Amino acid sequence: MAWCTRRTVDRASDRPRITLTESFGINAMKLPPDVEFYEDFRLLVYRPRGLVNKAAINKIITVLGELEFTLNEPFNRFSDTVGADAIDLNFEYIISVSLYRRRFYGKRPPIKSAILATDATLIHYAKVHALLTHGSPINVRVFQDRSEVAQWLGVPIAILVADANQHP
Repeated sequence: MAWCTRRTVDRASDRPRITLTESFGINAMKLPPDVEFYEDFRLLVYRPRGLVNKAAINKIITVLGELEFTLNEPFNRFSDTVGADAIDLNFEYIISVSLYRRRFYGKRPPIKSAILATDATLIHYAKVHALLTHGSPINVRVFQDRSEVAQWLGVPIAILVADANQHP
């Protein structure tokens, strides 16, 4: 199946974002509402809202896997967890997800994965994820400041705050 991209413009940042579509123009992979992809920066932005649980993590892992399989070039990730209201996870699950991602990503080109977290529990889980992916092509860093994320990823801060204050 041939894939192409359809560009739309994110009104908050005036940056193109993409929706993956089949070459026939039929929407083949619609990104969930909490996920954006900025093609010009090769950046996936994930903004979970409400409860962060296994279902939410499994959903983003599926999206990542599909994009990694579909796109020809590596892309960085930004997870903005500030809008999360509650966490229903445990260390055992975080460990299994981290080891799965490390193995699934394999020997692909290096990528950066920035996690913005202010909740102590999410910070701890993100640090475990960073520790377990250390030494792989997945370079995970945990931040509490958006400007530091923008600098590390080499992107304008405007795309990191584009949806930060909106809740569905």
